[in-house]
Amino acid sequence: MTSPKPKTIQTMKPETAAKKLGVLLSATPAEFQAGVVSRDELNELQSTPPAWLADLRRNGPHPKQVVAAKLGISISGLARGGITGPLTTAEIDELKAENPAWLERERSIQAEARKEALRLKQR
Repeated sequence: MTSPKPKTIQTMKPETAAKKLGVLLSATPAEFQAGVVSRDELNELQSTPPAWLADLRRNGPHPKQVVAAKLGISISGLARGGITGPLTTAEIDELKAENPAWLERERSIQAEARKEALRLKQR
């Protein structure tokens, strides 16, 4: 009879953890960037975020996927609009207020894509 294996701790690279947390890795504290993150640590960060994480989520800088979501467009739409790097919340709000033609166009493209996806799902 074999004895049960001890439970191994699942870990991930800081890049993966930052992506799952929706923050830019380069904006995180050095100790977060230097080590590995266990699944339990990630769950703890998500359920009770420390001040640095709450501040990053609130003010940025935000990674592309978060910027795109906040603007209501795709990541490809960001690139077409000339946005290639991270933006802060203030910069995102400024873009929303300006509402340039490219942003309006990308929002309409995204709305059409959502309608089509919903139509296909209902078939």
